[in-house]
Amino acid sequence: MPPVSSPGSLDSQVPRFTAGDRAARVRFRRAMALMLMTLVLPGSAQLVAGNRKVGRIAMRIWFVLVVATLGVLVVGFFDHELFFWLASDTAALLWLRLVLTAAAIGWAFLCIDAWRIGQPLTLSMGHRRTAVGVNGVLCLTVAGALLFGAHLVGVQRHFILTMFGSGTASSAHDGRYNVLLMGGDSGASRWGLRPDSMTVASIDAETGRTVLISLPRNMQHFPFVKGSVMHQQFPDGFDQDYLNGVNTWALDNTELFPGSKTPGIDATIMAIEGITGLKINYWAMVNLEGFKDLVDAVGGVTLNVRQSIPVGLPTDPFYTHIEPGVQKLDGFDTLWFARARYDSDDYSRMARQKCVMNAMLQQISPQVAVRNFEKIADASSAMISTDIPASEVDRFISLALKARGQKISTLSLVPPMINTADPDIKLIKSKVAQAIDRAEGTADAPGKAKKHANSTVTGGSLGSLSSGYAANESEDLDAAC
Repeated sequence: MPPVSSPGSLDSQVPRFTAGDRAARVRFRRAMALMLMTLVLPGSAQLVAGNRKVGRIAMRIWFVLVVATLGVLVVGFFDHELFFWLASDTAALLWLRLVLTAAAIGWAFLCIDAWRIGQPLTLSMGHRRTAVGVNGVLCLTVAGALLFGAHLVGVQRHFILTMFGSGTASSAHDGRYNVLLMGGDSGASRWGLRPDSMTVASIDAETGRTVLISLPRNMQHFPFVKGSVMHQQFPDGFDQDYLNGVNTWALDNTELFPGSKTPGIDATIMAIEGITGLKINYWAMVNLEGFKDLVDAVGGVTLNVRQSIPVGLPTDPFYTHIEPGVQKLDGFDTLWFARARYDSDDYSRMARQKCVMNAMLQQISPQVAVRNFEKIADASSAMISTDIPASEVDRFISLALKARGQKISTLSLVPPMINTADPDIKLIKSKVAQAIDRAEGTADAPGKAKKHANSTVTGGSLGSLSSGYAANESEDLDAAC
């Protein structure tokens, strides 16, 4: 005969679940399932237990969005131009922002409705609190992610609208886009007046292979392109100032440029075209003071500092030095690495600036750009002014990505090759044409490359004023830096 359990035994303390308890658990599981169904497949909860018309509409919209997204991803995988277009077309960005915002609101509504369908008032207080918490997390997660995406799309659209114009696109010249990059030094009174650096980025329209052609700011007695307003004023060459003074002269004589919003830049382009023989497609002015914000936005840039570089002048309270070695510099130090001229010369500074350009191109990957997107957009808006139309942004994004990993050729029109006080224009145009032909593979490389001893470093750049700086004339800028 089995033993009889005593009143205080373990069996007597086992909880007994009533039919009401089991029904409460079923209602709770059903409520949770409805909310999770909405997370995975919006509209499914309504289709199962709610307003089926709402559920069918929601699921159709969901399937259309999924198919459209997959279609874009598949097409973009084979044709990256689609992604670049989506990232630069303001109309497409506006629609994408509206779709993301509407999806956030609609999905949050479906989550709340799924919670309602689960009949929360029939649940126990503990189950009710759990359902409210889970639903709140789902709503915040789904709506928050979509609204944040809409915010980033809005930032990108604002960036495109404020940075780029709506002008007419310019066709490539002889298969190349020539973009004049100008660097204006810091200071509100100087912004846009006397560019301290001028470089033509000549970019192959198909491959993105780039040649950087730099002109010294102190070039004198140079011609303007024939037929231009400046050529009419100075048929025998500019005898008023240095090359960087053309901008100022034009701003003092704006009546010669009726209807122009940027007479100083227009005049500078006339000079660049007259000197190099290249037809300029677009221009971009970079505020060097704001450049440090862009470097900080991408987390710094790694440079090979070959020699101690002064930061500031001896009279500055922050005067210090960037010590030699391969190191990652923040925006402040990168700016001084590129602009320092104390205890150095203009031409070594030009070489260092090219090394910074190369490092930025090679080190800012799409992944870095995505992670720091909003910071980069804010910094770029304050740093760059350009006449590149918004319709061409996708083209230049594509070319920039193609240029990554390729060799960048450089040519600087500086001593000892060029006498900046009395430049040989025929020689300059010949050198420019040869540099481009070599980059395109239609001309042989020089028979003997110029050698720079490792011990010959001047102003932080490999080489010297008398022998030339490696980064100022090279078929592989990365190796020269």
